[in-house]
Amino acid sequence: MKTQPGRRDDVVAILLCAADGLRELGCRSYVVGLAADDPDTIVVTEVWESKDHHDASLRLPEAREAIAAAMPMLTGEFASRELVVAGGIGAGD
Repeated sequence: MKTQPGRRDDVVAILLCAADGLRELGCRSYVVGLAADDPDTIVVTEVWESKDHHDASLRLPEAREAIAAAMPMLTGEFASRELVVAGGIGAGD
């Protein structure tokens, strides 16, 4: 996701605070990364038990509040891709 110039750290803080409690909701991995070549890009990688678990997490009041807080700091440029996990470390041990 792209942030408004200079807002990346603010959005990262929101994303990391939102990570609390995700494991109990069915999240197996949640990684917030910073693009090395762009000071305004964040890459979030998530692995969930199912799409239903992820969708349910987005309906929680805390998630809605975090999204509302972050949205004004984003440009609206998002890239998303859903994958089927074949295996690996942390993919659902």
